Amino acid sequence: MPFAGQFGVELIEATKDEVRGRLAWSPERCTSGGVLHGGALMAMADSLGAICAVLNLPEGASTATIESKTNFFRAVRGGHVASVSRPLHVGGRTIVVQTDLSDDAGKRVAQVTQTQAVLLP
Repeated sequence: MPFAGQFGVELIEATKDEVRGRLAWSPERCTSGGVLHGGALMAMADSLGAICAVLNLPEGASTATIESKTNFFRAVRGGHVASVSRPLHVGGRTIVVQTDLSDDAGKRVAQVTQTQAVLLP
């Protein structure tokens, strides 16, 4: 994923059951007050969630995000954000993935649930 790599998302582990990654805090990814921008968190979650969906696709199929819901719980002012994406539903037409984002202290920063369309060849 060119955007995710350019943006600084690090892929740590990827299996069909779990995708792990992280994103470092940096001033250019922040909003006012040195807080990591919500869009940065959403971009990371969307990227890793999509990888999780791709790993659960049938042979020859592709995918596209059709819905994404984000809940923000706390601000990130330094360190890294760790991300874990897991499939909640793997069906013939959709895949639903939940991505949990945590700060360096292990506290939940955000939770993203996205639905991916299964695009058959």
